[in-house]
Amino acid sequence: MTPEFVVSLAKEGIIMVLLVSMPMLGLGLIVGLAVSIFQAVTSIQEMTLTFIPKILAVLLGLLYFSPWILEKLTTFTYNLFTNIPMYIK
Repeated sequence: MTPEFVVSLAKEGIIMVLLVSMPMLGLGLIVGLAVSIFQAVTSIQEMTLTFIPKILAVLLGLLYFSPWILEKLTTFTYNLFTNIPMYIK
Protein backbone atom coordinates (compact mmCIF):
# COMPACT_ATOMS: atom_id res chain seq x y z
CA MET A 1 0.00 0.00 0.00
CA THR A 2 1.43 3.29 -1.08
CA PRO A 3 0.62 6.61 0.54
CA GLU A 4 -1.03 7.73 -2.71
CA PHE A 5 -3.32 4.72 -2.62
CA VAL A 6 -4.33 5.38 0.97
CA VAL A 7 -5.04 9.02 0.18
CA SER A 8 -7.15 8.09 -2.87
CA LEU A 9 -9.09 5.52 -0.84
CA ALA A 10 -9.74 8.07 1.91
CA LYS A 11 -10.78 10.60 -0.74
CA GLU A 12 -13.30 8.14 -2.20
CA GLY A 13 -14.68 7.48 1.29
CA ILE A 14 -15.06 11.17 2.07
CA ILE A 15 -16.74 11.83 -1.28
CA MET A 16 -19.15 8.94 -0.60
CA VAL A 17 -20.03 10.32 2.85
CA LEU A 18 -20.66 13.77 1.39
CA LEU A 19 -22.68 12.39 -1.51
CA VAL A 20 -24.87 10.28 0.77
CA SER A 21 -25.45 13.00 3.36
CA MET A 22 -26.09 15.93 1.01
CA PRO A 23 -29.80 15.28 0.30
CA MET A 24 -30.73 15.32 3.98
CA LEU A 25 -28.45 18.24 4.81
CA GLY A 26 -29.83 20.19 1.86
CA LEU A 27 -33.42 19.57 2.91
CA GLY A 28 -32.61 20.59 6.48
CA LEU A 29 -30.97 23.77 5.21
CA ILE A 30 -33.87 24.71 2.94
CA VAL A 31 -36.51 24.05 5.60
CA GLY A 32 -34.45 25.86 8.24
CA LEU A 33 -34.10 28.88 5.98
CA ALA A 34 -37.84 28.91 5.24
CA VAL A 35 -38.69 28.67 8.94
CA SER A 36 -36.22 31.44 9.77
CA ILE A 37 -37.77 33.72 7.15
CA PHE A 38 -41.23 32.87 8.51
CA GLN A 39 -40.08 33.68 12.05
CA ALA A 40 -38.54 36.98 10.97
CA VAL A 41 -41.68 38.04 9.10
CA THR A 42 -44.11 37.09 11.86
CA SER A 43 -41.84 37.95 14.83
CA ILE A 44 -42.50 34.52 16.33
CA GLN A 45 -39.38 33.38 18.18
CA GLU A 46 -40.40 29.90 19.30
CA MET A 47 -37.40 27.53 19.50
CA THR A 48 -39.39 24.34 18.89
CA LEU A 49 -40.73 25.80 15.65
CA THR A 50 -37.28 25.41 14.09
CA PHE A 51 -36.59 21.81 15.09
CA ILE A 52 -39.80 19.96 14.26
CA PRO A 53 -40.04 20.94 10.56
CA LYS A 54 -36.33 20.20 10.05
CA ILE A 55 -36.63 16.79 11.67
CA LEU A 56 -39.68 15.95 9.59
CA ALA A 57 -38.00 17.11 6.37
CA VAL A 58 -34.86 15.09 7.08
CA LEU A 59 -36.87 11.96 7.93
CA LEU A 60 -39.00 12.30 4.80
CA GLY A 61 -35.84 12.87 2.76
CA LEU A 62 -34.29 9.79 4.29
CA LEU A 63 -37.35 7.73 3.37
CA TYR A 64 -37.33 9.09 -0.18
CA PHE A 65 -33.57 8.82 -0.80
CA SER A 66 -32.92 5.58 1.13
CA PRO A 67 -32.99 3.27 -1.96
CA TRP A 68 -30.45 5.48 -3.72
CA ILE A 69 -28.30 5.76 -0.59
CA LEU A 70 -28.40 2.01 -0.05
CA GLU A 71 -27.40 1.38 -3.67
CA LYS A 72 -24.46 3.82 -3.44
CA LEU A 73 -23.21 2.38 -0.15
CA THR A 74 -23.65 -1.21 -1.33
CA THR A 75 -21.70 -0.53 -4.52
CA PHE A 76 -18.92 1.23 -2.61
CA THR A 77 -18.67 -1.58 -0.06
CA TYR A 78 -18.76 -4.27 -2.76
CA ASN A 79 -15.93 -2.57 -4.66
CA LEU A 80 -13.97 -2.18 -1.43
CA PHE A 81 -14.28 -5.87 -0.54
CA THR A 82 -13.64 -7.22 -4.03
CA ASN A 83 -10.43 -5.19 -4.28
CA ILE A 84 -8.97 -6.42 -0.97
CA PRO A 85 -6.31 -8.55 -2.76
CA MET A 86 -5.17 -5.43 -4.59
CA TYR A 87 -4.97 -3.50 -1.31
CA ILE A 88 -2.68 -6.09 0.30
CA LYS A 89 0.00 -5.84 -2.41
